[in-house]
Amino acid sequence: MSTGRLEAFSDGVIAILITIMVLELHVPTETTWSALGHEAPKLLTYVLSFAYLGIYWNNHHHMLQATEHVTGGVLWANLHLLFWLSLVPYTTAWMGEHQFATVPVAVYGISLLAAAIAYYVLQTLLVRGHGPDSPLRRALGADWKGKVSPLLYVAGISTSFAERWVGLAFYVVVALIWLVPDRRLEHVLVEGSSA
Repeated sequence: MSTGRLEAFSDGVIAILITIMVLELHVPTETTWSALGHEAPKLLTYVLSFAYLGIYWNNHHHMLQATEHVTGGVLWANLHLLFWLSLVPYTTAWMGEHQFATVPVAVYGISLLAAAIAYYVLQTLLVRGHGPDSPLRRALGADWKGKVSPLLYVAGISTSFAERWVGLAFYVVVALIWLVPDRRLEHVLVEGSSA
């Protein structure tokens, strides 16, 4: 089966997750800077989670553009990824509502780690289905970002029990690593279209 329906469904789910997160933001009851300051934890968690969902949406899109077909296993792997991403609004709200308390920060990291593992499984199944010489496999290369991210999540989860801000900093670092544009898939797609 082609990737079109899978991509459209995934795009819709991610758009809904972002909508859910923004609906969790509450307008301050007063019109002062201090009133806005009281909402800062929620706003900051929203920004971080929005960045994460955007990163997943972007990379998911590029990965599917480099594939020709999907299998039943890929469909289930994609649902597995979407399940973990669907928890991001929940963990975001919990962390923001409790001003970055230790357990919510750790659980937020666990949900990010689980999504990273699910993305890796999806990626692995797509590569397996297209072969070791596929454009997707060539584009992924050594995939250092994909390998270092789970390690940083584990470090963040572990560290959050000793110092929640350091744990949170690990999650921010992973987001920053992925915000730097990753042109591997774009280059392969451009080469494929010009061939």
